Amino acid sequence: MTTDPAAVLAGARVVPVLTVRAPATASPLADALAAGGARCAEVTFRTPDAEQVVKAMAAHGGLAVGAGTILDPEQAERAVAAGATFVVSPGFDEDVIAKCRQLGVPVVPGIATATELTRALRAGLDTVKLFPAEAIGGLRALRALAAPFPGVRFMPTGGIGVGQLAGYLGEPSVLAVGGSWMATPTHLDSGAYAEIRRLTAEAVEVGGR
Repeated sequence: MTTDPAAVLAGARVVPVLTVRAPATASPLADALAAGGARCAEVTFRTPDAEQVVKAMAAHGGLAVGAGTILDPEQAERAVAAGATFVVSPGFDEDVIAKCRQLGVPVVPGIATATELTRALRAGLDTVKLFPAEAIGGLRALRALAAPFPGVRFMPTGGIGVGQLAGYLGEPSVLAVGGSWMATPTHLDSGAYAEIRRLTAEAVEVGGR
């Protein structure tokens, strides 16, 4: 199993970030995302049934499914056991990184400062999640961090919508952009899978430009 996030994302430029409350919605959600052209998805561990959601979406076969909001090594282990092929955390945690290396899966830790980015580089990582991207300055913050750290790849996430997507993807340092607007809990609660498919297709089209 590769530990390079770029290889696992398989060229995807947009990563739907999902908070799924009901496991029964996981399968139709995976169908809608795949139909919209998504290649991967990040399931956040913010709900009690996140493991079941990962398992159901991974079984779909059309998406690389990762686990997000991973806060400790035990969560990382459970996520990978459920079928997650990559792990994303909101902050930089050495124990989570060590566990992911032990498990042989890519990990993308969250950073918001140059100090945290330096720690990630010293840990041997070159791909990080800029979080919360919009709240800490958006593109200006991204460019300021990228300038002294050539070779770092960013996955900005947090407060980003389709209106900001092209700007982020236009930055050479950006590997992919994470966003939750394509499939919100409200979409899922109302069964709005056609809308999820439309929003995903719109985002994927922007990512392909």
